[in-house]
Amino acid sequence: MSIRLYVGNLPKEPIEREALQEIFAEANAVVSTKVIKDRKTGKCRGFAFVTVSTDEAADEFIEKYNGQSFMDSPLKIEKALPRAKGEEKEGGEGDGANAIAEAPEIAVAAPVKTGGAKKSNKKRGGRTQTTSSSNASNDGIQPDPRWADQLAQLKEMLAAANS
Repeated sequence: MSIRLYVGNLPKEPIEREALQEIFAEANAVVSTKVIKDRKTGKCRGFAFVTVSTDEAADEFIEKYNGQSFMDSPLKIEKALPRAKGEEKEGGEGDGANAIAEAPEIAVAAPVKTGGAKKSNKKRGGRTQTTSSSNASNDGIQPDPRWADQLAQLKEMLAAANS
């Protein structure tokens, strides 16, 4: 089973994959090297990934090359975290859906009530949220369909706990 290693602290200037491979030429276990570059400028984003053949080879590789100087920068090498579903191929952030799906608790926000019958638009976290002070019941609010089953289970658990 191949192991991906994160190689960090690379200089943010144009770096070719071959230049990085030359440093790791002594390590026979290196399967592939990928330098992560900015799409617009073509310059290195400061990190790369190296794939080695076995876990033992990965440990030896880290021990040997971690802290070694490359273009006046000491390399930082460690085992890469596994990719999350929906993550970009070039090491981008995942959408976080898998972390939320594994969470056992579900938080449900109550409707926000204001003093008058005015409507106000509040901007929070890049989203516009409309609030009103109408006397509408909670039955008019529909839960997100992705979490409807888990919300129903939570409501049942709360009802059982209150009984």
